[in-house]
Amino acid sequence: MAHSNGTRNILFGKYEMGRLLGKGTFAKVYYGKQLNTGESVAIKVISKDQVKKEGLMEQITREISVMRLVRHPNVVELKEVMATKSKILFIMEYVRGGELFAKVYRGKLKEDAARKYFQQLISAVDFCHSRGVSHRDLKPENLLLDENGNLKISDFGLSALPEQLLNDGLLHTQCGTPAYVAPEILRKKGYDGSKADLWSCGVILYVLLAGFLPFRDENIMKMYGKVFRAEYEFPAWFSYEAKRLISRLLVADPNKRITIPEIMQLPWFKKGFTRPIAFSIEEPSPEKTEEDDLVVKSKSSPPFLNAFEFISSMSSGFDLSSLFENKRKAGSIFTSKCSASTIMSKLEQVAKGLSFKFIKVKDFKVKMQGNVEGRKGRLSVTAEVFEVAPQVAIVEFSKSAGDTLEYAKFCQEDARPALKDIVWSWQGDCNGNGNSNVNTNDQPP
Repeated sequence: MAHSNGTRNILFGKYEMGRLLGKGTFAKVYYGKQLNTGESVAIKVISKDQVKKEGLMEQITREISVMRLVRHPNVVELKEVMATKSKILFIMEYVRGGELFAKVYRGKLKEDAARKYFQQLISAVDFCHSRGVSHRDLKPENLLLDENGNLKISDFGLSALPEQLLNDGLLHTQCGTPAYVAPEILRKKGYDGSKADLWSCGVILYVLLAGFLPFRDENIMKMYGKVFRAEYEFPAWFSYEAKRLISRLLVADPNKRITIPEIMQLPWFKKGFTRPIAFSIEEPSPEKTEEDDLVVKSKSSPPFLNAFEFISSMSSGFDLSSLFENKRKAGSIFTSKCSASTIMSKLEQVAKGLSFKFIKVKDFKVKMQGNVEGRKGRLSVTAEVFEVAPQVAIVEFSKSAGDTLEYAKFCQEDARPALKDIVWSWQGDCNGNGNSNVNTNDQPP
């Protein structure tokens, strides 16, 4: 991993960058190595000028935000984001096995192999949808394989977050790859991103089993006509169960399309299926902010401007602060003019109203535990009351177990309304502004 002049390309004293792995219109991807651990990584280098010129700032920031939300064994992991004066760098998990497309290109897969990839795809898509994220560009070229042959979804550049929904609750952006895109996207009347993803999953399963596309024609308008009518034929070697599943996925009316819970109940899908344990992937600890997690702190390089602030500076009026807010503090601390004992009584009342167990840890510290199994087990919330003056108390909530998004929902939708009569004010997060200089010498190619 040395340049032709014999020098090594070291980024911020942390990563060594090597050979080019691939390139697109606005980005190049290089092989890299973490210097301290020797771990292989992929380094996606994006030109700041090109992004600015093409108006793609929102797409880049959305991709960052989405990849922080969807940490799952079958999704390529974004490890951190860095920036120089001219480049934005995504440090990502290095996936060695190449694209699933390369396997299909060599010919159709056996049903058991196709089923395994489809199970992993549906598991990951289900997790993304539970986070409010629809991918919108699912195709074999965006499905990578690791060294163990496990599938990893990549390329969230076209993915959609809930805030992109218009007042009708639907997405209205035309995107995707024509052969895999759902008919409702082509109709330009708004669509449900999660249902559109399932159409793409149906096309992918067909391609894995057949070795070719269900909708194909040299004339693209004729191909679109077939997509609108869901007009395709099954090869003779497809099993009855596979045909039945695909025929329920490739339904022109999205409201009649099979759902993920229904897919997961099918005997064909359940065969040999083991749900990946998503909670084996660590989330940032409560004491550690998103900013800590994403910004390079290296003793061997000078301090430099927070990558998000630096990227923000490229586009006036585009605020990226929401991407690295301290999720623990935002909306989870309030002040009250009530006594500590009054607050404790109110917390117990709220817990009972929500059917949460109320467990006293010490005098003014309690644990409230939900009775419903969430995505990462039962939600458990700790609340502690601190008296800071005779008539002022601070109450702090923190997640002690369970899913982070379910905890955020608890704070916003359950705790806040139920406690309004004892709350003086809710405390937001305080984001510090970086004021150090950018190291302009560490420039990627």
